[in-house]
Amino acid sequence: MDRLTTMQAFVAVMEAGSFSTAARRLGLGQPAVSKSISQLEQRLDTRLFVRSTRGLHPTEPARLFYEHALQALHHLEEAEQAARGEGAALEGVLRVCSPVTFARMRIIPHLGPFLAEHPALTLDIRLDDRNVDLRREGADMAIRLGPLDDSSMTARKLASARRVLVASAAYLRRHGVPREPVDLARHEFVIYTRGKTPATVDLRRGEEAVQVPVRGRLIVSAMEGLREAVLAGLGMAATSTWVFEEELARGEVVEVLEEWSQPAMDAWAVYPSGRLPPARARAFAAYVEQLLHADLPVRFGEELDTGA
Repeated sequence: MDRLTTMQAFVAVMEAGSFSTAARRLGLGQPAVSKSISQLEQRLDTRLFVRSTRGLHPTEPARLFYEHALQALHHLEEAEQAARGEGAALEGVLRVCSPVTFARMRIIPHLGPFLAEHPALTLDIRLDDRNVDLRREGADMAIRLGPLDDSSMTARKLASARRVLVASAAYLRRHGVPREPVDLARHEFVIYTRGKTPATVDLRRGEEAVQVPVRGRLIVSAMEGLREAVLAGLGMAATSTWVFEEELARGEVVEVLEEWSQPAMDAWAVYPSGRLPPARARAFAAYVEQLLHADLPVRFGEELDTGA
C-alpha cells in the first residue's frame, strides 16, 4: 500500500478498534490491513498497537500519530473539494448516525433530491436512538436531539421544535382532559428513556414555572415505541411536535395544557472532535436544516464547538 492508503488504514483501525472491522469498512481483506499496519510500524520504528485477549489497544505514539493523520486526511479532502469547486458534486461514502423515528419521518423520505444532485455519493445512515461513539462507528457525523451531553463534540444547531404534552383522542375520552398541571398526577405517561427515567415535566406559563411529577408503567428506550404507545391510547407523553405533527393536524393526537410551555427540542449536527467535517457532511447537515425549515417553524443557531 502507498503512504496515503496506509494512513487511511491506520485511521480506520484506530476508530474501529479491530483489524477485521476496519477491513470491512475499507472494503479490503484483513491480511492487507494487518500488513499495512506492520509496514507503518516498521517505517515509524515504533509499535502502534498492543494485541491482547481483551482486544487491540493503541500505544501513546499511535494516539499522537492518529491526530496528525486525521488532520492530514481531512486537509487532503478539503484540497480536492476546493480544486473541484464548491459547486462540484460530492462523492464517496457519508456515514451518518441518527435517531430512528426522526430519520424515518423527517429525513429518509426526502432524500431523493439530495441523492439526485450527488450521484457519486453513497449515504450510509445508521439508525439508533443511542448516542453512539462516532469514531468507533466510523461515522462522519450524527443528528442528535435535545441537550448535548458530550462536550468533546463539535456541533451545529439545525433547528428547534416545540415540546408538547400529547395524548390520543381516544385516551382523553376515557381518562379526561387535564386542565391544570396538577391534573397530570392522575394520568398514565409513556416514558421515553435512554437509561434514566424522568420523574418530572418542566412547565412554564409567563413567569410561573412548575415541575410536575409524572408516573408511567410503560417505559420505552426508542421513540418509535413511545409513538406507537401514544397512538394506541396507552398514555400521555412529553415529546416534540416532530413526532406527531400529522396526527396533531388530523386530531388523532391532541395537545393538552397548551398555555403551558416546555423547553424546546433542539436538533443538532454533531461531528467527532479534532477533525474538520468533510464537505459532504457539511452539505448533508445544510440539507437537513432546509428540510426542517420547510416542515416546521424553527429557530436557527450558530455553529459552535461544545468543547469551547
